[in-house]
Amino acid sequence: MDGDDFHAAVYHVVRQIPPARVTSYGHIAKLIGMPSYSRHVGQALKFVSPDVNPPIPWHRVLSSSGAISSRGPGTDGAARQRDALVAEGVDVQTTRAGDFKVSLATYGWFPAVGTIDTGGAPQIEDDAEDE
Repeated sequence: MDGDDFHAAVYHVVRQIPPARVTSYGHIAKLIGMPSYSRHVGQALKFVSPDVNPPIPWHRVLSSSGAISSRGPGTDGAARQRDALVAEGVDVQTTRAGDFKVSLATYGWFPAVGTIDTGGAPQIEDDAEDE
């Protein structure tokens, strides 16, 4: 799968995450048949334009621990992600360190590999636990 196909598959799957639900970068990677590419999923979502149509709900994708990833010093991406999730009804907790976290047990969306439309991305069987 080349870079354009990878990005298209990521966006196609992320658009299927229901409102008020979240999943992990790693699970998106598994769903599109590239289970070791979770960081690439993050990169694909990092610069999604807010004007893209149909919208890509990038804010519904978190780390495997449920943490909202920092976008780097001096950026407000984590706060924007928190605000978008809260607007959908997701309870976002603030940790002692000041980071944001979502309960994957409560809000997680982890469909089995092969059960959703991946936009033509090849799928592989994976019996490992969800991230």
